[in-house]
Amino acid sequence: MSVSVSALLTGKAAPFRGDEASAIAKSPVAGRVKITRLGLKGDQQADAVHHGGPHMAVHLYPRDHYDGWRKLVGDHPLLQQPGAFGENISATGLVETAALVGDRFRLGTALLEISQPRKPCWKIEHRFGQKGMVAHIVQTGRCGIYFRVIEEGHAEAGDLLEQLEAGHDGWSVERVFMAIFGASPSKDRSELTEIMSLGRLSPDLQERARRALG
Repeated sequence: MSVSVSALLTGKAAPFRGDEASAIAKSPVAGRVKITRLGLKGDQQADAVHHGGPHMAVHLYPRDHYDGWRKLVGDHPLLQQPGAFGENISATGLVETAALVGDRFRLGTALLEISQPRKPCWKIEHRFGQKGMVAHIVQTGRCGIYFRVIEEGHAEAGDLLEQLEAGHDGWSVERVFMAIFGASPSKDRSELTEIMSLGRLSPDLQERARRALG
């Protein structure tokens, strides 16, 4: 599998709601950008507890979902350009149902590995000025994809995100998302036990599965 990257995006932390800051507003980078273990050079996270870090270094939100969002929220100006959901990678063709946890991709000279789904938060709704978006993500699993950076490197818009290695068989990003964050989280002990054993899944989600077992 390989998909063309239409934009690489970064953002700076800025006032967002009251005393809250956010870097969800991201803009395309011109030319080559360095991809480090903590993400794209120049990208920031205002909330280091819930965003960023080595297991949430790079975020892709599929452009494939934008038309569906237009049907739900209308022709919102944010949907006219990449970065509406705070993604670092804008691309079409890699979606949560097809992407496996642990899939490895070459992007430019960097090597990325899918580490977990993205958990939606209130900032998406505040950015769009639209209620119900988080609930829609929880129902559909159209959550976005996080990568860790295995090898640092450089990339630019137009590069291919080219799969080199398959991840955990049967464990799509969507399946993990629905089991842990979905509208009806899994109570299947064998499924949760298997999630705990997915070596390429982020430690945080392995721990969430462990806690769900009780």
